[in-house]
Amino acid sequence: MTRFRLLLLTGAATSLLLAGCSKPTFTQPMTLAGQQVSADVLEHGKEEYTLYCRACHGESGDGNGPSSFGLRPPPRDFTKAQFKFGWVTDGMPHDEDLRRIVKSGLHGTAMLPWDMPDRELDPILAYIKTFDATTWNETGLGTQMVAPADPWTGRAEEAQARGKQLYHGTAQCWTCHPAYATKQELFEIRQSSDFRPGLYEGEAKKSQFTKHDHEVMILPPDFTFSELRSIRDESALTDTFSLIAAGIPGTAMPSWKGSLPDEDIWAIAHYVDSLRRLRNTPEAASLRKQLMEQPEFVAPAPAEPAPTGAGL
Repeated sequence: MTRFRLLLLTGAATSLLLAGCSKPTFTQPMTLAGQQVSADVLEHGKEEYTLYCRACHGESGDGNGPSSFGLRPPPRDFTKAQFKFGWVTDGMPHDEDLRRIVKSGLHGTAMLPWDMPDRELDPILAYIKTFDATTWNETGLGTQMVAPADPWTGRAEEAQARGKQLYHGTAQCWTCHPAYATKQELFEIRQSSDFRPGLYEGEAKKSQFTKHDHEVMILPPDFTFSELRSIRDESALTDTFSLIAAGIPGTAMPSWKGSLPDEDIWAIAHYVDSLRRLRNTPEAASLRKQLMEQPEFVAPAPAEPAPTGAGL
């Protein structure tokens, strides 16, 4: 049995004991994100949270549960009411999006999918909000990112070509994520040879998240290698649009909604999804080999200025 599984089982066993002997905490209803929640629902949510969530997220919701040791990324700290994959642009995530996160899990992390009926999950979501009720109430729910119709339907290759241009040009995604174009292609797109070091690797960025008072650095994913945290296979293209449009709060990933037209966000989503589908394939290895072994790039000399026509 691995140490991680042993820690989870130990944490779950402790949670069961606490669930069986804990005393009621809530005797009055609370207003959370604009909704009044009864004391009975909150008490039920506390019991279910203790059973399912406490092992990683901790009794006080601070992400320091008995199974949290060594987990990277660390479990979410609910006392700060910060959510990376809520897919809202200007506030707190809706319960619908929190259910998506819990039921689908976050790939590449210890947050596994939980196939849980809403009657058990919804009280947990209400209880989680009590860890920072002030933020939930003062900030309010954000505008949900609802993907419009895909204008590139039936034109996937055209969308991917446009997305590649935007990824390496206007949006400059390669300043954080890896580039997937040769330096010659980048020069032709950008008309600049100012390439960052480690061009074909992700660059770790600062975030607003902390663990034990230490700032958490986040490495943007390599789409041909990394599992994308919140992208579901059955709705990958739409999920990718929503993620790019909404951004990831607390990180260097901005919201592109309003900065780019939806048509261009869809094009980038098509391109990123085409890279995602290369993951763990010979095509991904071939692309990386091509990029790493490309000939040395020499920028063209600036064009000579045209004659002024003096003496005419």
